[in-house]
Parts: sequence; structure tokens; C-alpha cells
Amino acid sequence: EKVAALYSTKGNLLPTLSDKQRLNRAEIADYFVKFLSFKPEGKIISGDILIGHNWAQDAGIYEFTMGVDGSVARGRYTFVYIFEDGKWQIVQHHSSLMPESSSTSPTNGVTKQDVKDLFKLWNDALLTKEPDTVARRYTKDAVLLPTVSDVPRDTHELIEDYFVKFL
Repeated sequence: EKVAALYSTKGNLLPTLSDKQRLNRAEIADYFVKFLSFKPEGKIISGDILIGHNWAQDAGIYEFTMGVDGSVARGRYTFVYIFEDGKWQIVQHHSSLMPESSSTSPTNGVTKQDVKDLFKLWNDALLTKEPDTVARRYTKDAVLLPTVSDVPRDTHELIEDYFVKFL
């Protein structure tokens, strides 16, 4: 409610972490209940401000560190403010994640030892002598170029079939 009160009665929120456009304070408040549960701490990385008669715009890049798990969401933003009922209020707010620079990438912090441990997981699956267990170590879009076959395997079933014969 406190955050939603910063928005105009004509407020329009296109939020970062939801596909639903929010067109009134109740919907805006609903979004922020979930967003604030992540305990975000935000900072502006860069921005550009335009000022007009009874309106202002701030557009740029911001970043939120989520207090619940330390993950970081970097996004593009645009705020349009209007002077309404004697105070500045947000009338438009658009925010979207930056796909090319998300620091929540799965490769963030991966070490050489982590990669060695992934091989151990695969090898341990082999030791079970269960083809399905081994095949489940592969992603759904994996391609196996097997050691003792000249047939590429590109489905779970084909990969499992290879290990039926291999094991």
C-alpha cells in the first residue's frame, strides 16, 4: 500500500517480475506485496532525466539485490511522474530485465572443481548400470556422440537406448 500510494490514480505499471500490466493502485499494491517479499535493495546504475511542465521522466538502468538470497536483478526502467493533487506521483513505470547482463547467470561462480564434480555425477550414474539413470543426466536438448556407435543420439530415448547396449 505504501509503495502503491506513490503512483497516480491513473498509474500504469509494467513490472519487472510479472507479465501482468497493473492499471490501478490495488493491482500495483498486489505486485509489490510479492516483490517486497524478496527484500530488494535497489540502486540506479545510470539514468537520464527530462523535465517538462508538471511532468518529469527518469529512464535508465537499475539493479536490485534481493535480501532473501543475494540474487541480483538488473533492469531497464522508465518512470514518468506528474504533478497531481499537489505532489509528484508516478503515472507510468516500465521495468524489464536486462537479458544480456543478468548476474544471476547459472555460470556465475562456477569453479573448475564444480565442473569436475559434474563428471563425477555422470560417472556415478554409469556405475548404477541403469540406462535411464544415465540418460537423465543429459538435458532435453542434448546430443550424444557416442564412443562405440556412429549414430548421434538426440532424444532421451535414443540416449537411453545407447546405454542399454553400452552398459
